[in-house]
Amino acid sequence: MKFYIALLIMGILTQNFVLSKFLGICPFLGVSKKLNTAVGMSAAVIFVMLLATAVTYPLNMLLENNGLQYLQTIVFILVIAALVQMVEIVLKKYVKSLYNSLGIYLPLITTNCAVLGVVILNIDNITAYSAFNYGFLHSMVNSFAAGAGFMLAMVLFAGVRSRLETADVPKILQGLPITLVSASIVSLSFLGFGGIVEGMGLM
Repeated sequence: MKFYIALLIMGILTQNFVLSKFLGICPFLGVSKKLNTAVGMSAAVIFVMLLATAVTYPLNMLLENNGLQYLQTIVFILVIAALVQMVEIVLKKYVKSLYNSLGIYLPLITTNCAVLGVVILNIDNITAYSAFNYGFLHSMVNSFAAGAGFMLAMVLFAGVRSRLETADVPKILQGLPITLVSASIVSLSFLGFGGIVEGMGLM
């Protein structure tokens, strides 16, 4: 149980995919202007991460058993692309407003390195955490934690950007520069969570 708690804390806080590993920066900067689109994108990413993990875990075992590990990245990208297409079709049919607000960033989940990163990280963790019998359930918990961390980063930054709209920003910093400066400050704030897993004796 402690290991599951550790995975959640690491994925959400200490090893946040956006603010610590700097993966998924494109949607982080592009869809964080409004809270509703940030939450919608995050929910879609969590869904894709969980499904991608559930599908790629047995596929990876199949590849390894047949000596085809070199096809791992290609297979994983194809799986993620198919899942994103499914999410896009569902949103277009049932949640048209969210589909329109996400725009081009929705199909970009296919190339979102955070999704591919969590899938590959789960495979690497099988060896790294072999003492904990790291398996399918651990991978699913880790994927959910990574998605929740992505959502936390998106929601926090959406709040920061909403405050920037009414702030008196120097002309030289307006637009992308102040956005990047703000993102770096939010990222630095997460350094305060470093060592929390070890400090709590969870691992």
